[in-house]
Amino acid sequence: MVAIPGTRSSRLSAGKRRILPASIDIDEFRRVISDGVSDFRATIADDVVSGVPLYAGDLVRQALRDHDLSATIMDEWSDCLSAGPGVFVVTRAFGDLDVVQRMTHVFGRLMDEERRDGPDAADHFAEAGANSRVWNALQKSALLDPAAFVSYYSNPIIALAAESWLGPWYQLSSQVNVVHPGGQSQAPHRDYHLGFQSDADVARFPIHAHRVSQALTLQGAVAHSNMPIESGPTRLLPFSQLYELGYMAWRHPDFVAYFDEHSIQLDMHTGDAVFFNPGLHHAAGENRTEDIDRVANLLQISSAMGRPMESIDTYTIAAAVYGPLRDLADRGRLSPAEVQAAIAASADGYSFPSNLDSDPPRDGMSPESAQQLMARALRSGWTQTEFADALAAHRGRRRP
Repeated sequence: MVAIPGTRSSRLSAGKRRILPASIDIDEFRRVISDGVSDFRATIADDVVSGVPLYAGDLVRQALRDHDLSATIMDEWSDCLSAGPGVFVVTRAFGDLDVVQRMTHVFGRLMDEERRDGPDAADHFAEAGANSRVWNALQKSALLDPAAFVSYYSNPIIALAAESWLGPWYQLSSQVNVVHPGGQSQAPHRDYHLGFQSDADVARFPIHAHRVSQALTLQGAVAHSNMPIESGPTRLLPFSQLYELGYMAWRHPDFVAYFDEHSIQLDMHTGDAVFFNPGLHHAAGENRTEDIDRVANLLQISSAMGRPMESIDTYTIAAAVYGPLRDLADRGRLSPAEVQAAIAASADGYSFPSNLDSDPPRDGMSPESAQQLMARALRSGWTQTEFADALAAHRGRRRP
């Protein structure tokens, strides 16, 4: 039986391939969550609040200098996301809050530009106008302010969290969300992939696809404002990702009622980051304040072996940020881990799909990825023009 580590087997697993609405069981959901609460222990977290482990960003940054300690953190984060509560927080994930504020300013400029072109974009689980949203903020911010992009996405904590769940060559995407005073709660839900499908379509996927779906993405959010509880930080139901029928169940009134009764919220501060399994039942909360615009950079990070939700032109991003990245790296302003994090946010790390007639493997079984090309360019000291020409040639080789 194919299984994601940490999921609790259901009666369906033994004899059936398909999940139907009649398969879901609120009592089993309660049991799975209760069992998870009793099983998981966060051994290296600095604190645990409402069942959610909190890790101090300063200590994680120190750990990045020690390979064995970094590996230990990644193991605990992976275990937390799979067999544990399904969510963890890194406080002060950004040690330099000026970097966050600079990107907040970039986001504001993007929102101003897009408002001139039309009304606020709709959310997946909230009505248009309830908040302000910028889709594909990753690419838009890279083109608007490449230097701010490099300073922000060179953060190795984001890279460590992504790799702990997805492995290497992950693909970042980013959507900025601002919930204004009076903004209402989202409906509780699971996320992309199967979380964005209708019940009828979800039922067409076999049980093993339900288990695999939550291993294809990692959800994250960086706080770009202080988020006291009354401002509506994300409502979370720890351990709910362990219920393997959840992609069929989350819309059901019994499950919504259970979420409303048992979900938790955590105070967040500017520069904090939360990461969670996409199978975790969650929802943005209601902003009950009169004067706080709750600002978050929502990160949906995709496995190299999955499909990102947004169409992102990573070649354009890589070309835009190469100059500022090379400059900071040459001046010793970025550590090797920070350089690698910036490369991972900018370029495609997976060698496929490609045109193997024009882009055959270089050394081994895979063609050179754009991330490998970018790293090679930095090591060799290529100029912006040399890198842009090589990147265009790389893109051309991959086309049919």
